[in-house]
Amino acid sequence: MLKDVHKVIERCVARKLRARRMHMGFILPLTISKQPWMDISMVFVLGLPRTQHGKDLVIVVVDRFSKMSHFIACHKTNDVVNIIGLFFTKAVRLHRVPKSIVSDRDAKFLSHFWKTL
Repeated sequence: MLKDVHKVIERCVARKLRARRMHMGFILPLTISKQPWMDISMVFVLGLPRTQHGKDLVIVVVDRFSKMSHFIACHKTNDVVNIIGLFFTKAVRLHRVPKSIVSDRDAKFLSHFWKTL
């Protein structure tokens, strides 16, 4: 067991050293929003227990000006087209199409999101 512990520690140390060598770039602050629902952030919360309707993912849409938020339940297997449909029915119909979206998803997802939008 002691050998296994040492192997795990060595892997963690090697991972930390690799992360230090990678240059991630500068962190820039987000612009300050001037109007409600012009700049929003979206976060996808995974790993939730299933509801009675089988939904196991929550999309949190937050207005960066007023901090008002919408919580949209959906299935983890939904694709971008379904997520955009939910986004329109739950957030855009009440407010408007935002000028910018900041998300925890990768650039490919956001690019496909905007193209589909």
